[in-house]
Amino acid sequence: MCSGSFAKCLGITLIPLAILCVLCNILLFFPGGLVAEDNNHITNEVFYFGGIMGSGVMMIFPALVFLGLKNNDCCGCCGNESCGKRFAMFTSIIFAGVGVLGAGYSFIVSAVAIHNGPKCLYTNGTTELWTNPFVNGDYLNNHTLWEGCKEPEGIVTWHLTLFSMLLVMGLLQVVLCAIQVVNGLIGAICGDCCGCCGGE
Repeated sequence: MCSGSFAKCLGITLIPLAILCVLCNILLFFPGGLVAEDNNHITNEVFYFGGIMGSGVMMIFPALVFLGLKNNDCCGCCGNESCGKRFAMFTSIIFAGVGVLGAGYSFIVSAVAIHNGPKCLYTNGTTELWTNPFVNGDYLNNHTLWEGCKEPEGIVTWHLTLFSMLLVMGLLQVVLCAIQVVNGLIGAICGDCCGCCGGE
């Protein structure tokens, strides 16, 4: 498969992933699927916009560039169409780097959010308080701690499901963009389609 065609396949894959990441981040603004009565009831990491900015907006630009590589020869250069395509493949490496940074940011935010757990109305038997009771990450292996969260109902599962989806999709985006870095290097050195360097 030619480098441009392969990049187009990566772009087609990245766009739905970016849309899903944006949707997951938006859903996190509604703890347990409900409208929050106060912004302080929403987990802090949601406001870092890892899914919206990192895996969303910052991923759309690389995806669109990858989609256009198949037919983009940058108008050629010095009358040599191949030269233009090689330059286009080279510039795709820069956009792939942007994608890695964005998805990496989303991945880190999601990992921190999973470790810290959600905010909820937590009771320890005597007092009830809106807080983040799981900052030590010990709730992941001890499901009995989840019972302390009284509101919103099912917030721990909601939190873990959406941030886990962001974590996995962010990691997948990093891998796809890293693959395009290699693909872009091959395309820049060998040309868009080549059996070996020098033959297109």
